[in-house]
Amino acid sequence: MSDLSITPYFPFARVVPVDQQVIEVETRVQSVITLAPAEGSWPICSVCGQESRRLHIYGTRQVRDLGLAHARVELVVPNRKLRCAGCQTIRTEGHDFLAPYRRSTLRFEQYVAGLCRHMSIKQVADHVGLDWHAVKEIDKRRLQREVGTPCYDGLQLLAVDEVAIHKGHTYLTTVLDLETGRIVWVGKGRTEATLASFFAELTPEQRKSIEAVASDMASGFRTAVEKACPHAAQVYDLFHVVAKYSREVVDVVRLEEAKKQDEAGRKLIKGSRYLLLKNAPNLLGSQKKALKELLAANQNLNTVYVLKDQLKRIWEYKHPAWARKALDQWCALAHASGIPALAKFAKSLCRHEKGIVNHCRYPIHTGRLEGINNKIKVIKRLAYGFRDDAYFILKIKGAFPGTLQPNPR
Repeated sequence: MSDLSITPYFPFARVVPVDQQVIEVETRVQSVITLAPAEGSWPICSVCGQESRRLHIYGTRQVRDLGLAHARVELVVPNRKLRCAGCQTIRTEGHDFLAPYRRSTLRFEQYVAGLCRHMSIKQVADHVGLDWHAVKEIDKRRLQREVGTPCYDGLQLLAVDEVAIHKGHTYLTTVLDLETGRIVWVGKGRTEATLASFFAELTPEQRKSIEAVASDMASGFRTAVEKACPHAAQVYDLFHVVAKYSREVVDVVRLEEAKKQDEAGRKLIKGSRYLLLKNAPNLLGSQKKALKELLAANQNLNTVYVLKDQLKRIWEYKHPAWARKALDQWCALAHASGIPALAKFAKSLCRHEKGIVNHCRYPIHTGRLEGINNKIKVIKRLAYGFRDDAYFILKIKGAFPGTLQPNPR
């Protein structure tokens, strides 16, 4: 050891550095630092923490630690076996800087876990020189400490939606606390049973505190909420209703009208999908002109387009009675149009009238959750997919902790 001691870099209790060897391994420098028990220090049990002076055998183990400058640091740590009076058996000594059976120090794991917040596992593994699986387990333990313990207290306004995670119609259902921005729960699937399993984890008091749930008009989600929280208001947001209208009305009528045209007219209508779906303020000058010509030439498409804009205005009402009246008027116009797809959609809206009108009392929606779902897809792409669904769910919760403090460790 030189006069410039490295001891301050290893402020560990009960051990001190006694030797350092610097070696070159391929393209990197490795520093192997040997730690020895401090003078007068006896080993403590790794299970009960009781000190023992009855040694069974003396040994060492090599673990990874934070680097020094450009050198990768390996610590040779005392690993004595002791006869523990408290446990009445032979135990391995414990260290406050090293978890039992780990191959790296706690501060090194903290460093690796911090990198995993911003980088993919592969990038972190390449950066620190660890195996991919070792990095994943470090990050998984960190997430388990921070968000692994569910916290369902104080839930009042929720949003529920599904996100596709694999090919073949594999989905996750996500539940968002709209007041804190926290992902409360994530479950595999998108059925009634999926959401019911979330409510099953809540106590009766926690379920009773839920005032409103925003979701799409999927029957599975609706039934699960009705059974678990019959007092809660279900709110169907504008985004999902308009998206459903676009699929079931605009696209259907557009294709039906295209079949009635000659080749030139068919080509024009088939290429007009995004003109009909886009919001008018987002259209370019040339697109506005093309849309105007299209609507003037086809009455059914004009009707469908106009009613789409009128449908959006229902969500602008603040009083339930006015919103209900506007919805009834819209449905009457849809039925009077004589367009089967439009009449069918209006019939569906009438069945979901209560959930649409509930937005007046609870102006909530799933827009924030839709944005979160897009970020979830980015997390998945960054990692090139996740083979461990439990770890993926923890990553999602860790990425959206909201304004609440992390769960106690």
